[in-house]
Amino acid sequence: QVQLVDSGGGLVQAGGSLRLSCAASGRTISTMGWFRQAPGKEREFVAAISWSGDSTSYLDSVKGRFTISRENAKNTVFLQMNSLKPEDTAVYYCAAAKTRLLFTTAGRYDYWGQGTQVTVSS
Repeated sequence: QVQLVDSGGGLVQAGGSLRLSCAASGRTISTMGWFRQAPGKEREFVAAISWSGDSTSYLDSVKGRFTISRENAKNTVFLQMNSLKPEDTAVYYCAAAKTRLLFTTAGRYDYWGQGTQVTVSS
């Protein structure tokens, strides 16, 4: 079993930055990703990173603003969010998959964090 603990959310003004962290414990995991869910909306893919860190994928609207990275020695994944916009406001969830394929679909992930709130004020 894998436990994911995500943190780092908060309230920030538009144009500001936040860095989310997700610490994994338990078995070794491969692909990791971040999803978000705004009130009244479905959960959407934000970013994913392969086990080696060589491959990444991003939601079009966050490309150039968000960066996903990982430290396998610490079993931790990060999401650096810059130039935040009010439309980035959501609960952000860390996710982990057992396989090494890079997924953008929530159903492909096996483990989930509890979520961390990100609020961007205008």
